[in-house]
Amino acid sequence: MSQGNLLLDAESLYSELLKGVRGLLTANTRLVGITSGGAWLAERLQRDLQLSGESGAISSAMHRDDFAQRGLSDGGQTKLPFEINGAHLIVLDDVLYTGRTIRAVLNELFDYGRPASVKLAVLVDRGGRELPIQADFAAARVALPANQSLSLARHDNGVFNFSVKG
Repeated sequence: MSQGNLLLDAESLYSELLKGVRGLLTANTRLVGITSGGAWLAERLQRDLQLSGESGAISSAMHRDDFAQRGLSDGGQTKLPFEINGAHLIVLDDVLYTGRTIRAVLNELFDYGRPASVKLAVLVDRGGRELPIQADFAAARVALPANQSLSLARHDNGVFNFSVKG
């Protein structure tokens, strides 16, 4: 992806994320990806790290503070194929921006139980936080104007790339 001076290679950043998540793992860590980009990352990490079982996917739609405007437009539903109570979780997202999606996801997680710990790993942290939330690992940190959005896409062959809008 290229926009002005911004050049982000999603596949290279994924390699960094793989290393970073490997460093966050414990013997019984479970991966949970935020729909849709984070869920794609969690699925691929689950495979590449050779973890047993399957990763989970979580939607922020029901707990968003802008639900009245957005509705269920987020796509994807929460699917947690393991016990949340007492679990050590790594929540994965493609882009961390204001922190509002993470807040909503934490509320959704606690609807399913009480994890022992929750860590956050993201492909890109673009700053602009509105809430006191930060990633335990970010493969890259970039600055974008507020009128631009950055999103992850996954091709049919599983390869990731970024697009910038705005």
